Amino acid sequence: MTTAFDVPAESLISAVSKELKDNSKVNPPAWSQFVKTGVHKERRPEDPDWWYVRTASLLRRVYVDGPVGIGKLQTKYGGAKDMGGAPNKFRKGSGSIIRTALQQLEDIGYVQQTEKGRTVTPAGQSYLDNKATEIIKDIPELSKY
Repeated sequence: MTTAFDVPAESLISAVSKELKDNSKVNPPAWSQFVKTGVHKERRPEDPDWWYVRTASLLRRVYVDGPVGIGKLQTKYGGAKDMGGAPNKFRKGSGSIIRTALQQLEDIGYVQQTEKGRTVTPAGQSYLDNKATEIIKDIPELSKY
């Protein structure tokens, strides 16, 4: 059985984001066209479909990391802030983006909240595993896995 661990993350995220774009429950909020993805960024994302890519990435990240909270995900999506002449400093990513995207994934039924954090539901796990199976069929180099 192929799982999400068996395929490259980039391939899985792009395939899932295309399907999330067709889902009526996953929609970028009105403020998403103006917002940066964290204080460490200087500009907003250039990709017009960045919301779907981030949501797919969050679904995969929750699948991989198990019960995970917003704070840990903020650290994953953070980066170095350019401090000018001073050394760069690490800053966390936007919590509002992560929280809103995870709430949309909960509405679909792919993620659920537990006492320890958010986890992937069995429906979400089977969805990602089925996507991974489709991807592995398309890439002949991955067939040995």
